[in-house]
Amino acid sequence: MHDAPGTRDQIWERRTELPLFYASLIFLTGFAVSVLAFRVHPLWRDIGLALVALTWLCFLVDYLARLVLSGMRPLHFVRLHWLDTLIVALPLLRPLRMVRVHDAIQAKSDHPRRGLYGRVMSYAGLSAGLLGFSGALGVYHFERRAPDATIRTFGDAVWWVCETLTTVGYGDMAPVTPAGRIIAACLMAGGLALLGAVTGSFSSWMLQVFRRQDEAEPPGN
Repeated sequence: MHDAPGTRDQIWERRTELPLFYASLIFLTGFAVSVLAFRVHPLWRDIGLALVALTWLCFLVDYLARLVLSGMRPLHFVRLHWLDTLIVALPLLRPLRMVRVHDAIQAKSDHPRRGLYGRVMSYAGLSAGLLGFSGALGVYHFERRAPDATIRTFGDAVWWVCETLTTVGYGDMAPVTPAGRIIAACLMAGGLALLGAVTGSFSSWMLQVFRRQDEAEPPGN
């Protein structure tokens, strides 16, 4: 029997989800080393860049393999998997796939799935942490040498990311380079989405709890 169209690439995706997640952690580690340890010794920067290049190559090979296995036309595949396409171009956005990764880890370890609201809040928390760390590294990398930059240290970058993801925006720091502003736009969109997911999920959970309490109370109370 032949696999239905789209089945082989879905099987490939399920099998490679966890390995690529670990590769994304190596990517972040390599990028962090190349950004934060550049003043210690040039060798550390070279090691970090080598890890970045190697893991990015893994992402590219995975994307091309899924394209071939899907049997789709390239443009149709790109439109259908626009997030994966964006992640290949900008691997620092890979934390956005945290929802699928968390499900894959639970399925592999035979742990029961959590309730809907708990899952949403845990996904949002994990995604915010990884997305924030990636954004801080990226902004610090591009801003540290800019003449008029207000983000001079990695601590400044972390503080700015916290302001951005929580939509506080004190205005004390802001990126001035084009690349830094692109990262800022992604973090703003991600912060709004994550904040909305947590707030909406928590509100729905509270309403469900109150509804159950009302139903459990005897009439007349």
